[in-house]
Amino acid sequence: MSASSVVPTVAVPGPDGDDLGASLRRRRYLLLLLGLFAVFCGTFVAAVGMGSVHVSPRTVLDIVGHHLIGSPSEVAWSGAQDSIVWRVRLPRVLLGAAVGAGLAVSGMALQAMVRNMLADPYLLGVNSGGSTGAAAAILFGFGLGWGEHALQIAAFLGALGASVLVFVIARTAGRITSTRLLMTGVAVGYALYALTSFLIFASDSAEGSRSVLFWLLGTLALARWSAPLAVVLAAVALLTVTLTLWGRRLDALAIGDETAHTLGISPTRFRLVLLVLVSLAVGVLVAAAGSIGFVGLVIPHLARRVVGATHRRAVPVAALIGATFLLWADLAARMVLSPQELPIGIITAMVGAPFLLILVRRLHAGSE
Repeated sequence: MSASSVVPTVAVPGPDGDDLGASLRRRRYLLLLLGLFAVFCGTFVAAVGMGSVHVSPRTVLDIVGHHLIGSPSEVAWSGAQDSIVWRVRLPRVLLGAAVGAGLAVSGMALQAMVRNMLADPYLLGVNSGGSTGAAAAILFGFGLGWGEHALQIAAFLGALGASVLVFVIARTAGRITSTRLLMTGVAVGYALYALTSFLIFASDSAEGSRSVLFWLLGTLALARWSAPLAVVLAAVALLTVTLTLWGRRLDALAIGDETAHTLGISPTRFRLVLLVLVSLAVGVLVAAAGSIGFVGLVIPHLARRVVGATHRRAVPVAALIGATFLLWADLAARMVLSPQELPIGIITAMVGAPFLLILVRRLHAGSE
């Protein structure tokens, strides 16, 4: 399968106007980032205000400002509005933005790691492992002694166990190749998905089975002002900054192992570091929001179409687009069948599946 969309294109500058051209490109890139950030901020406020109970953007900003900095000091909104915005929707929207950004940049890193444009966080089997851990907690009470965060902890341990299993199987003779990593991740993912399905059928709890099925398709309903939310925000921030700083290394890995060796980068060691970093981050995301598909597949391609395949520029753009996209997906999940809530994975699949079909068709047309 072609990896052309993953490989960075390097422009060769002419003898004149190099500095001016570079300055213009930087300026356009900064303007693009500011524009995407403005769209994200508008979406963020709208997502907090919209729902079964509408709260105006001005009221949303007043409530948030009152809680954060004490301004405005006079309360001109109801206690119900305050509770809806601050306790229910704001943590949910923060979690949605973080999960969208984290899945997007994780997908971009994985596509560079395995040089396959159809790779996404499901590749490592992390989502399936997290779902297995969550199913064990919901259906059989695994980890109940861990308190109110038992579900998230069980899901994270399942995701972490899946990552370790993929690493152990994929690493032979001290090396991890992109093909071996890809095949191992797919195999482990299917095996764990089968295990989760077995746990559902083995359980006598109909309500628990419905909860697991909802979890398998992703949900932001568990968002609260708590330690797991802080962990998710910190993990996504660390992942995004790190991958942006490692942009040149990702470029070299996406071109090929020979290029990476030429630049003094050990492909095996760098893949291992990326595998650990991305697996931990995705494990945290799955533990907080369940399995949400297609974000890590679709958004990296959109980011590359906007700014090209250079990872130092594409990673921040992917984070902003991913965060904005998942907020709109969550809004749709909350409002399409209101007051009933859809699993957010249904919405992302409805958008992502047609995109995948278009992408496969273009790949087929390009190979002819």
